[in-house]
Amino acid sequence: MDLRTATKTHARVVVLGFATYPSLVASLVATYARCHQPHIALHVFSNVLDLFSMNLVIQSLVKGGQCDVAKKVFVKMPVRDVVTWNSMIGGYVRSSRFFDALSLFRRMLSAKVEPDGFTFASVATACARLGAICNAKWVHGLMVEKRVELNYILSAAVIDMYAKCGRIDVSRQVFEEVARDHVSVWNAMISGLAIHGLAVDATLVFSRMEMERLTEEAYAVIKVMPMEPDVVIWRALLSACRIYRKKELGEVAIANISRLESGDFVLLSNMYCSLKSWDSAERVRQLMKMGGVRKNRGKSWIELGGSIHQFNAADQSHAEMKSIYRVLEGLIQRAKLEGFTPLTDLVLMDVSEEEKEENLMFHSEKLALAYGILKSSPGTKIRISKNLRICLDCHNWIKIVSKILNREIIVRDRIRFHQFEGGVCSCRDYW
Repeated sequence: MDLRTATKTHARVVVLGFATYPSLVASLVATYARCHQPHIALHVFSNVLDLFSMNLVIQSLVKGGQCDVAKKVFVKMPVRDVVTWNSMIGGYVRSSRFFDALSLFRRMLSAKVEPDGFTFASVATACARLGAICNAKWVHGLMVEKRVELNYILSAAVIDMYAKCGRIDVSRQVFEEVARDHVSVWNAMISGLAIHGLAVDATLVFSRMEMERLTEEAYAVIKVMPMEPDVVIWRALLSACRIYRKKELGEVAIANISRLESGDFVLLSNMYCSLKSWDSAERVRQLMKMGGVRKNRGKSWIELGGSIHQFNAADQSHAEMKSIYRVLEGLIQRAKLEGFTPLTDLVLMDVSEEEKEENLMFHSEKLALAYGILKSSPGTKIRISKNLRICLDCHNWIKIVSKILNREIIVRDRIRFHQFEGGVCSCRDYW
């Protein structure tokens, strides 16, 4: 909607007497903001008089992905309650703006507003996605200090938070202490074990669901697992369906067991790239596009001294970028002396070998690791989180770096945890 249409619509809303309706106000505020008319947007919001309606406007904006507009409205509000703060923090989390969520949470505490369970659930999710263990411990400590009751939402959030921050031992402890009367709690524990490569333990927890006659819940867990459920999981469900006479679910399990025997679509793309069959690789990309599969940009995070630093692929935004690149280039040269060879076949572009090697060099996890080495003492354990699956080139390189520097390096990617030490990885090169 352009500015002219927006003003006409606004006039019509006023004439009809709907100028204070929260949903319409939210829509008009967002539209004027997109038209670069923030002063008009805030004037529209000034027509909302009560806190309840103001909160509805904030909620409507963040649900529509308009967090920046919502923040401007938030700042102008004469009074805010816990619902207002929760709406903004939750909106930031849903928009993957985890730094902003944690920053606003600290402001909430400074403003002496008492957080509730919804606040902590959002903040725990932010800590989990960033892999920020120091912040995670602080948030959990606040929950204990304020005696916040762990309902199933919070229980699942805390279990997931510790698992994704690398403390699966604490996740297990929380799981055993809380009520396990909702599928979310089971899913958080099974998923946490899975990303740590503890497949046997995950299957055992899954079996506990079956023993407790939670067959339908077990299927719900399978549907939201972070990785593709393997034949073992589907067969375990099939066994439970046989015992408890769940015919429809049994048929679903059988269908998936058969489907898993047919091969992996992703392998096709990798095969074409390795054979330099660029036309075929492009066809695969087109199929992904037609299927609505989007490739997210790689991001990595590292937490140092309670502060979280984010890196994108080929990042230039960090204040110490020159030093980071210098450390990274030195590490790559040392790794090459140890036999490391960049896997240029992984680069899905028809460009020169030098350009491919440069593309691989500046992956986000490499930048995060270089910064961690730059800023930490020798021998210190380094923890990195990434939003995507770590590529084979970075995996091979980090193995060698862990050996060269005699350091333990932990990387949590989208699939699982990788613990590098002495030139080997805990995943045994299978992930």
